[in-house]
Amino acid sequence: MSVFTECQLSSGVCLKNRFVKAAMEENLADANQLPSQALFNLYQAWAKGGVGLIITGNVMVDRFAMTGPGGVVLEKDTPLDAFEKWAKQAQLNNTKVIMQINHPGRQVFKRMGGKVLSPSDVALNMGKHSGLFETPKAMTEDEIHDVITRFVDTALQAQRAGFDGVEIHAAHGYLLSQFLSPLTNKRKDEWGGSIQNRSRLLINIVSQVKEACGEQFILSVKLNSADFQRGGFDINDASVVINALAPFNLDFIELSGGSYEAPAMQGKSGDDRTLAREAYFLEFAKKLVSESSTPLMVTGGIKRLAVAQNAVEAGMSLVGLASALAYKPDLINKWLHEPELLGYIPKVDWKDKTLAGLANMSLVKRQLRRLGANKLPMNNASAFFSLIMDQIKVFRLTKRYKQHLNKQTQTN
Repeated sequence: MSVFTECQLSSGVCLKNRFVKAAMEENLADANQLPSQALFNLYQAWAKGGVGLIITGNVMVDRFAMTGPGGVVLEKDTPLDAFEKWAKQAQLNNTKVIMQINHPGRQVFKRMGGKVLSPSDVALNMGKHSGLFETPKAMTEDEIHDVITRFVDTALQAQRAGFDGVEIHAAHGYLLSQFLSPLTNKRKDEWGGSIQNRSRLLINIVSQVKEACGEQFILSVKLNSADFQRGGFDINDASVVINALAPFNLDFIELSGGSYEAPAMQGKSGDDRTLAREAYFLEFAKKLVSESSTPLMVTGGIKRLAVAQNAVEAGMSLVGLASALAYKPDLINKWLHEPELLGYIPKVDWKDKTLAGLANMSLVKRQLRRLGANKLPMNNASAFFSLIMDQIKVFRLTKRYKQHLNKQTQTN
């Protein structure tokens, strides 16, 4: 089977090929946390570039719980005009688009303020950079049920706005991933302990979104193949969760890995395990695909057509590309005529792994901003200069975000 062949999903939606634009943090919302013209331009470029499916960057289910400033928020009462336009731009060229919906849990920078929640009050261990984050509050039963309701409300709003589906983010150390991991979930009630209990929140959300949105709306989950931290969520846990999700007839499960503490999604593990130089999680995915009745998607560091094809031949239904599409949004179209073309992914190898990770992200976000401004990407950008520029931008966006929340609080 070729990666260029159509893919029929269980929801009835047919994708024109098996290439997926995987999620990236964009921070391109307007001052009201709504999709902006820059996002419309960016997603139009990807839609025209040839992928079969686009997964948006994080859309947050709670405006008081943000991965960063400049993020998009979609809540129960959010006006939908901008979201409708966003969906239409992403659906050009017979492309399908699903919205990644998320709650950061404890992965909230201290400067952001707002809610910092987690299953237990376990702080992030970022070494000398740990002070960038607050110690989270262990969630109450009411707060857990509030989060479930928020995910359902956001999924319904996405459906009303014309998106083809949603992806529930349960990876990369965000809230649902925190419930899944024994390192962050120390609860003694029904939400903690065994992997069956630790996955209860995710299962509840999937079940209720499925019931609310129906069978013909794409529903997927992003799941870590492993946390890549000693004693954390691992491949055996992933297998249990994948089997528990099987009755819900998901369209696919996207397999990734890592968290802020162990950024395996950037090719760096936290437990000395060696990740592949490309398609970081494919070897883990191969172990899971034979046990899964749900189609699987693998993402992480793919920049060559041959590697994408290898993933499909290994049993993956879909193949996700992220950073490579920030630098060449039309890479899929180019591969049709230049199959040996190498995509570009920046790699910063500084001694300080946290700063290196931030620099990698800043390089990618710089290209996303350029595409959003209808400019060409640049491969030779300085990592140091890009990081400084991004920190200045984050400072300004944080100030704007706090002003926006203050106005909303005063209005309410």
